[in-house]
Amino acid sequence: MTEKQIPVGSGFNACTTALQALAACDLLGKTVIVTGGYSGIGLETVRVLSNAGAQVIVPARDPQKAERNLAGIIGVEHTSLDLLDPTSIDRFAENFLSSGRALDLLINSAGIMATPLQRDARGLEAQFATNHLGHFQLTARLWPALCQARGARVVSVSSLGHRLSPVHFEDPQFERRPYDKWLAYGQSKTANALFAVALDRRGIADGVRAFSVHPGEILTDLIRYLNKDDLAFVGALDDQGNIRRASHYKSPEQGAATSVWCAVSPQLEGLGGVYCEDCDVAAPSQDDSRRNGVRAWAVDPEQAERLWGLSQQLCSVSL
Repeated sequence: MTEKQIPVGSGFNACTTALQALAACDLLGKTVIVTGGYSGIGLETVRVLSNAGAQVIVPARDPQKAERNLAGIIGVEHTSLDLLDPTSIDRFAENFLSSGRALDLLINSAGIMATPLQRDARGLEAQFATNHLGHFQLTARLWPALCQARGARVVSVSSLGHRLSPVHFEDPQFERRPYDKWLAYGQSKTANALFAVALDRRGIADGVRAFSVHPGEILTDLIRYLNKDDLAFVGALDDQGNIRRASHYKSPEQGAATSVWCAVSPQLEGLGGVYCEDCDVAAPSQDDSRRNGVRAWAVDPEQAERLWGLSQQLCSVSL
């Protein structure tokens, strides 16, 4: 699968903003769902796509926060969804399907990072359940609307953190091994990338293409669970032990760029199932000294199929 991981020479880079990545694309008449679209890079993604004419729906675990943060953005609606609650996911999808609308873009941007051990009602580890399984179930339930669009794209926000761990198929829920919040996070981000591989394979015939993205290093609400040792682990502290200056990180506008590029760029026509960063297809990498590129385990088709089977079993859902 890594032979597909060849940069296309997009002309963009790490400094590209979401507005620049949009490249004046007209999205009038398009319908978009952005999970996590009321904070961080998700919010900027919503802002840019809405301003381009799209009707954007933002599923929200915290409706009041969504109401505050989305105020003033035209063409946006928000409604309740909890990715840890299968019933909530089904209800959201059923409501959308009942509207009869095609779904042109699904951007799976919501996520949690390095949380203390938590489990959902099914006993599933929360990072894996939120970051991957919730989006797996949501995408599967929305599949008829994606196929109806005849040209839909699904974009899953992965992370540089995928390097921390492949999917541990022998014990993905940390039932027999000690819980490690960073391994759990890394596993969930690898799962996001593998999901795009398997989904793209299934969607080609119906015009649905899938991509995963590393948005870049950005300071967002994701760091709310991190203590000083955690911040040092992810390279967020300078030599004096202070959080690095903002110039070290991408801005939200830059962080949303790759999601937007994957969602709309004609440069990706005929491509899918690839991991992207800095508004281009990422190259394979096994070099731990560099903070770019994708590990082979995150784009391996056999691992992707194994994850698909596990996800169907855990969610009791299929396309």
